[in-house]
Amino acid sequence: MRRRAADYRRPVRRKFSVWIWVLLGLLCIAGFIFLFFLQNQEFKDRVEHPILDQKSGTLQFPHTNQNLTDESANPNSYARQLLEQMTLAKAYIVIAKEHNNHHLAWELTSNIRTCQFLLSKAAMKNTKMTQQEAQPLIKTLSTLIFKAQESHYDIATTIMTMKSHIQALEQRANAATIQSTLFGQLASESLPKNLHCLNIKLLSNWLTNNTLHHITNEIKNSPRLLDNNLYHFCVFSDNLLAVSAVVNSTISNTLHPKQIVFHLVTNEANYGAMQTWFATNNFKGCTIEVKKIEDLTWLTPSYSPVVKKLTQPEFRAYYFQGSSDNEPKFGNPKYVSLLNHLRFYIPEIYPHLKKVIFLDDDVIVQKDLTPLFSLDLHGNVNGAVETCLESFHRFYKYLNFSNPVLSSKFDPQACGWAFGLNVFDLVAWRNANVTGVYHFWEEQNSEGVLWKLGTLPPGLLAFYGRTEPLDRRWHVLGLGYDMNIDNRLIESASVVHFNGNLKPWLKFGIGKYKVLWEQYVNTSHPYLLDCVVN
Repeated sequence: MRRRAADYRRPVRRKFSVWIWVLLGLLCIAGFIFLFFLQNQEFKDRVEHPILDQKSGTLQFPHTNQNLTDESANPNSYARQLLEQMTLAKAYIVIAKEHNNHHLAWELTSNIRTCQFLLSKAAMKNTKMTQQEAQPLIKTLSTLIFKAQESHYDIATTIMTMKSHIQALEQRANAATIQSTLFGQLASESLPKNLHCLNIKLLSNWLTNNTLHHITNEIKNSPRLLDNNLYHFCVFSDNLLAVSAVVNSTISNTLHPKQIVFHLVTNEANYGAMQTWFATNNFKGCTIEVKKIEDLTWLTPSYSPVVKKLTQPEFRAYYFQGSSDNEPKFGNPKYVSLLNHLRFYIPEIYPHLKKVIFLDDDVIVQKDLTPLFSLDLHGNVNGAVETCLESFHRFYKYLNFSNPVLSSKFDPQACGWAFGLNVFDLVAWRNANVTGVYHFWEEQNSEGVLWKLGTLPPGLLAFYGRTEPLDRRWHVLGLGYDMNIDNRLIESASVVHFNGNLKPWLKFGIGKYKVLWEQYVNTSHPYLLDCVVN
């Protein structure tokens, strides 16, 4: 068969490439995705924007499933509208009452109660506020608010009235703050009933048991009290259980408890109880001497200006009867207690000792403190942890530098330090006559113009230029008021200090810190168990 010429042949059908089909498929998928997002956006627009109801002429806000808190945060929700109306209505209630429009005030109050009922009902059921529930109340409150505005309660009147009420509320808030501070101070000063009970039981035992007197007399004559090769600690306090926790925590965290000697000084009222407690409890061979402040016969008003001041009736009246410029904390008995000032007489109380560690009764020892006795103080008298990481712990915070007696001799920006854990070189103390310096500044402050209260201000002056800074980990403060201390800092601390009103032996002490103190309290003692139960 003859083939046709090339010009008359039928064109060959070419097949589409596979890539063209893939491209067409992708375009179709993209088109479907575009249509889907377009429809979804239209749905969102319908949800987010209010719809005008042609019949009622009001705006309807679509609601999604959410709790009352989320709904009240939404500016388009009925709960939010009710809350705003209630706030405005409450303001007009005050104004209406001041203008003797009691009927309007009653109507506003009644509708506010209905609002509160609806909101609490929605909150309890965890459901949204519906238009049928909220709209009638919103209209009623709007009408009443408009009525109040028509009664000449204009914006200017509202602002002035609210301003006066805000000022009154601020005054009440300040008074409540002062009152709460006072109550907290009173609570921190009081001794819990179970501790008071313990003191009475121990005192009764002291008065009837002659064996205890023989034991304490042996301790008084022990040569260990004068041995400078041992580690000497001193605590001055009238709180038996607090001192016991200090002693127990110290000897529990040392390698050689039998080389520890504790020197305690208390007052006559607590002397018998404290002697009984330390004579009848086992403290791992530690030597514990107890003295009473009344036995320090050399500490007289003629020798000590602070003793002279504390015995003056006008001074005690300043703290206990109060004055117009007196802060609540000034009434704390510790500021008129001589026990609080004995820290400045340690070389006289223990004339044969060369170095001691002073501890407050509201500390807990967590690590061995004996390395402090071999610490080089570089000729200084006092080893202490500085507290000037914050600006309010500088000298100017504690002392009145407007007085030229201070401003000419001290730097107001000098770094403060803390009592509570202090290493005292008593030899250097005696050579520098620090007690005499302390007396000088107490005499200068006889009128209370240099500082108001406490032992830290005169301590800053007496030990100025004679204090060796210790590593901060030796002494961590604030467990009696600061609830946000870093746990890592507490764990690394050798001593933690419950300075502040929230003491660990009180019921309102900070719970997460209490365990640090309670683990060193002998809760198995029969007297303590009996006092807690009864």
